[in-house]
Order: sequence, then structure tokens, then C-alpha cells
Amino acid sequence: MNAALQNKDDVDSVMEDLGNRARRAARDLAKTPPSQKNTALISSADQIRTKKDYLMKQNRIDLDAGKEKKLNAALLDRLALTDDRIEAMAKGLEAIATMADPIGTIIAEWDRPNGLRISRVRTPLGVIGVIYESRPNVTADAGALCLKSGNTCILRGGSESYHSSRAILECLQDGLKIAALSGDYIQMVPTKDRAAVGKMLTMTKYIDVIVPRGGKALTERIMQESRIPTFQHLVGLCHTYIHGAADPVKALTIAVNAKMRRPGICGATETILVDQSLTDTLTPTLVDNLLTAGCEVRGDEGVSALDNRVKAATPEDWDTEYLDSIVAIKIVSGIDEAISHIIDHSSDHTESIITEDMEAAERFMDEVPSAIVMHNTSTQFADGGEFGMGAEIGIATGKLHARGPVGVEQLTTFKYKVRGNGQTRT
Repeated sequence: MNAALQNKDDVDSVMEDLGNRARRAARDLAKTPPSQKNTALISSADQIRTKKDYLMKQNRIDLDAGKEKKLNAALLDRLALTDDRIEAMAKGLEAIATMADPIGTIIAEWDRPNGLRISRVRTPLGVIGVIYESRPNVTADAGALCLKSGNTCILRGGSESYHSSRAILECLQDGLKIAALSGDYIQMVPTKDRAAVGKMLTMTKYIDVIVPRGGKALTERIMQESRIPTFQHLVGLCHTYIHGAADPVKALTIAVNAKMRRPGICGATETILVDQSLTDTLTPTLVDNLLTAGCEVRGDEGVSALDNRVKAATPEDWDTEYLDSIVAIKIVSGIDEAISHIIDHSSDHTESIITEDMEAAERFMDEVPSAIVMHNTSTQFADGGEFGMGAEIGIATGKLHARGPVGVEQLTTFKYKVRGNGQTRT
């Protein structure tokens, strides 16, 4: 299918066809044996390794186009496939294959005085629509997690990663074919036309849930326009708070890693809060280490006074997900102000406290309401693979159904099975 369709009617027709096929296929996938799904996942991993050169070639098309569009370095990094990232995709598929199959799992079971036996059992959601932007590896993660959890999926990747994502999809569908499974289990919108997203968000007849994974503009559009329930995945405005009782070596190492390991991912720290007691000791070294690592530092009045290379922070900086080598640093009077600042400005994604004071650490993790709270570690660990989930379809920041890394279990719902022996209700 060409990336560009002729008109809105063409887009609507293509999307209706995708939805119809996904809905029909969902009935079969829900009863597919775990062994067959696992064969597809392992075969897909083999295909990704076998077709590495092809994946790199298709990715180069996207990278060249991205450079022509003058995408910044962080966005190009999100888009790029390397040998290591391709191998990580393959290993992620294999890890998902080794996980316990959730479908049919009894979550709870109990007997009633009248003899009824009641079980709460995991079942698939049905059809999942995943809308994401420039990271092509999401194609593999989302497709694999949906397959393992018994859901068919319709993937809509960003236009910047169109060729890369299509190539990865081919590997997944080859894996399905090897396992004698339908290619309709994992489908992708075959056009860059943005009208396809609008249509997808209205397909209540076919799609059970929408998972957005992207920047602020994408997620806000989906939250406003979708007629389908969504797993809320807002921006990753993550904080690292360096408490007065922090080990200075840990604090410096963790803070630089949290910002600079990969600045363009949603788990990258965007704001660093530092206790006032560390203003003249640790903070100047922190600023220098970040600047030396190639990070632009924007600071409040106290931080700006420490180094003339620091740019003065504006009120907007405390509410900005940079997805780039830029960080905002603020001096706080203590843990009370740190927690208040996070509650006021965070997107409820991931926050970390660096401290050797266990009471302060527990208070921070209890009182900060974000989906993921950490102690003495980098926010870059906010990732389903690092949580032992094999991969993730995104980080859910809402409070309903799924929260934090969305893995296999979070892509299921449940039903109640009630077994009797002739009971009637009076």
C-alpha cells in the first residue's frame, strides 16, 4: 500500500478493512495455544536477526529523511536502529516468549455459602490500537505484547519511522506465518496520512482500547478526540531530587545518567531538585558535570549564580519535557518543597530521590503520587524490560486499569466464571 492515499474515502475504507480483519481475528487469537504464540515470537526474533541488514537499510531511508527535515539529535537518536538495538528487539521478543501466558490465569477463586464456585479469570481486551511516533522498536514491543496477551493489534507508527516500522512488521508477520498464524493478528496502518489517526480514534466498532505513545501534541490530541478508552500515557516530565543526606558520588553519577544516557526517552530526567544545604558543595560540581557531558543547564536564581554558563530558567522550564540534552535545576528548601514542586509540575511518570536517609526515602515514595517512584537510582530504569516484563507498550500515567509499564498482564481484563449445581435464587 502506498504511503499516501488519494482521499479521505480511501483512508476510511482502508481503516475499516483493518478494523474488520482485526476484530474477526481476535476471536481466533483468544483461543490460540500459548505454544503457538511463543513459536511466532521466537521465529520473529530469528527473522529480525536474519534481516538485520534490511532493517538497517530501511532505517537509513528514515534517518536521511529526518536529517532533511532537520530533526534534532535527540529525535534522530530515538529513530536510529543500531546493531545493539536490533539485537535488543530480538531478545525482547524471546523474553516475552518465556513469560507465563496470562490468558486463562485464575486471579482469585472462592466458594459461596450456597455452593457456588466463583473464579476471576484473565481474558484478552480484544483489539488494541497503538499510536506512536519515532521509535521503530515500539513496533516489535507492541506487536509482541499484544500477541502474547491474546489481543490483535493495529499499529500506527510515526511518519518519521515509516520504513523502519514496516520492515519490523514484516519480520513479525513472517514469524506469524512460520507458526501457522494469521497475519491479521498484527497489522499496521499502511499510510502516513494523518487522517488515518483521526479515523482510528472513532473506530469503536472494532477497537477496544487505544494506547498512545509519543509527545505532548500527540497524546493531547488522542485524549481530546478519542471515542475509544485510552491508556493515558502523558509526557515524561520526570524529576530527580537530591536530598541533603545524599551520598555525593551516587548523586552525581545517578543525576548525569538520568539526564544524559538517552535524553530523548520518556524516562529521562527533565528537572533536578537539589536541597539548599548542598548549594555550595555538591551543586556546582553537578552543574559542571552536566555541562561537560554536553547538557544545557537552565537554573533558578541560586543555580544561575553558581556558574555563568547556566541559563536563567523561566516558569515554563518547570513544565517542559525537553527530550533533549537540556535540564532545569532548582534549589529547594527541603523534602517538603521538593514533593510540592513534583506534585505541581510532574506528569505522574517517574520521580527519584537520592538519599541515605531511609525515612526520607520512604516518605518521598509514599507521598509522591507518580506511577513510578524510585530511591537511589536513575529514572532511565522506567522501562518494562528493566522491570522484567520483557518489553512494554508504554508507561501509563493514569490511575485506571493500567499504571506504570504496560506489559502482558496490563493488556488483559478479566471475567467471572460462576459454577453451580442447580442453585436458584430466592
